Amino acid sequence: MGDERGRTLGNFVVEREIGRGGMGIVLLARQPSLDRPAVLKKLRRELADSPELKERFDREARAAAAVHHENVVAVYDYFRHRQDQYIAQEYVPGLDLHSALQRAGQFPPRVVALIGLAVARGLEEIHSCGTVHRDLKPQNILLGQRGEVKIADFGIALAASSSALTMPGTALGSPKYMSPEHMLGERVDARSDLFSLGVVLYELLSGDSPYPEPREDDSESLLHRMQRESYTSLARAAPGTPRWLSRLVKRCLRGKARRRVASASWVRRELERRLGFPSPADARTELATWLWEHHVHEATRDETIVRVAVEAQPGPARVGLRSWVLASVVCALALGTLMLVEARPDGAGATSKPPGVVAAAAARLREIGGEIRRGIAEEPRDAIPPDELAQDEAGDEISRDEPQQQPSAEAPAEGAQPADAEPEEQPEEAVSG
Repeated sequence: MGDERGRTLGNFVVEREIGRGGMGIVLLARQPSLDRPAVLKKLRRELADSPELKERFDREARAAAAVHHENVVAVYDYFRHRQDQYIAQEYVPGLDLHSALQRAGQFPPRVVALIGLAVARGLEEIHSCGTVHRDLKPQNILLGQRGEVKIADFGIALAASSSALTMPGTALGSPKYMSPEHMLGERVDARSDLFSLGVVLYELLSGDSPYPEPREDDSESLLHRMQRESYTSLARAAPGTPRWLSRLVKRCLRGKARRRVASASWVRRELERRLGFPSPADARTELATWLWEHHVHEATRDETIVRVAVEAQPGPARVGLRSWVLASVVCALALGTLMLVEARPDGAGATSKPPGVVAAAAARLREIGGEIRRGIAEEPRDAIPPDELAQDEAGDEISRDEPQQQPSAEAPAEGAQPADAEPEEQPEEAVSG
């Protein structure tokens, strides 16, 4: 687009076009006043005459601008230039999750859990602002070159205080990522986004969607399969998936909203606990390392990538069974030595207490006791090393969620579940594909 390059639009200077979509054109620009890159989304001029599409564009800008979180793409400005409308937002160098999945085929469980944790954190903030995204899918999740994970595209987001743009019984979105209640055109709440998150996590783990588009000769509709939870279990689709992660995905994919995971905060806390409570910076570093090492991210001809080795920090000392046994043996020997010294008579009929032996034994006992106390105080309680993440303990229980308000203006048809309720535990039945 030679006619757009170099143009000044509001506070931004256009550099080049980077994409086109059904509703608009996406431009890479720069904001000279702050010396930062930005993305400009321009509504197609032929669609600007539609009040509904103009309202959707306006709603995307307002919904995204209301959320301030590192896992959500930031909105810088919303403005009109002559007859065109623009949204200026954060530029994330990298690629979307759909493109990353095409390059990688599938992701290992720990990488999937790290991505899921970042998305859950972003959804938690979105829902706390009273908004439901309604179009969460790999194309709308961005992976930055430094390990950032950001939710984008609020084109059909719905605030609890606003009215729907579609008529009752109709729906907007991507069918295989939509919850059953969304496909039916019913009012949705935060649990609809969690269903979409479950579909994304399943796809990352297995390389395939749990609900692919039905074939022409398939008599069972996509909606019917979602309602019946008829999909291939992760135990068969991705055999290396730990049981706890399979159960988490299964709870997100419940066909009835009232049986589904209650909130994004529950998902976030569960993933944090299983991953060992990584900080956002540590999670980004680990994810970026994997993406670059497996060539999901690749440098272009005009880029120079400097790889910085991150030295692993030694963990705190851990006191195990062997240490306790050794300490017990040393203590027993020391006490036995003291008893023998006490019991040995000297020539005067008194007991002999060589001060050097007693003092050395007492000092050694104090030293051992101090080491054990320090080890116990420093030992981490909940951290799970990366190499142990793929192993699951039998009979593991998933923690219960704390109360959280669901952003919804109306109760779903299936009946709203209290936010502090955990999805009811179901036996691990075999799910057919």
